[in-house]
Amino acid sequence: MIFLDANLFLRFLVPPESPELQRFAVQARSLWRGIRERTVRATTSEVVLHEVCYVLHSPRQYGYDVPKIVKAVTSLVMLPGLDFPSGDRDIYLRALDLWSQHPKLGFADSVIAARCERAGHELATFDRHFQDLSFLQLWQPASSGTDGT
Repeated sequence: MIFLDANLFLRFLVPPESPELQRFAVQARSLWRGIRERTVRATTSEVVLHEVCYVLHSPRQYGYDVPKIVKAVTSLVMLPGLDFPSGDRDIYLRALDLWSQHPKLGFADSVIAARCERAGHELATFDRHFQDLSFLQLWQPASSGTDGT
C-alpha cells in the first residue's frame, strides 16, 4: 500500500512548468495509471485532499475554480485502486458535491458537513454559512442544556 501525498495529486493534475516538474508529472501519471488499473494499491487522507483542494483553488497558487477542482479530484477519489477506510470515500465524494453546490463552504467545511450528515451529529459552530445546509442540525446552547456556563 502506498500513501499519496498532495504533490502526487498536484503533479498529475497541473501542467508542469519546468523540466523537474515534467519529470515528476511523468512519474505521477505512471503511479495513477497503476492505481486506475489496480496494479497499485494506494490510499490518502482528508488532510491531503484538503491540501490538494486548497492549493488548486488558492489565487496565490493555481487559482482553479471549484467546478474544475471537484471534477478532477472526484475522478481520482473514485479510482478503484485508491483505498479508504470504510465509508470515507463516500464522505469525500459527498464533501466534493457539497463544495460544488456551496463554494463558499470550502472543502474543509464541506467534509465537516458530510461527516455530520452521515453520523446524524449536531454541529456546534459559529460559522453562518452552515445555515444554508438544510440537512444539518445546528447546535443551539438553549436547546442542548450546554450553554457554556
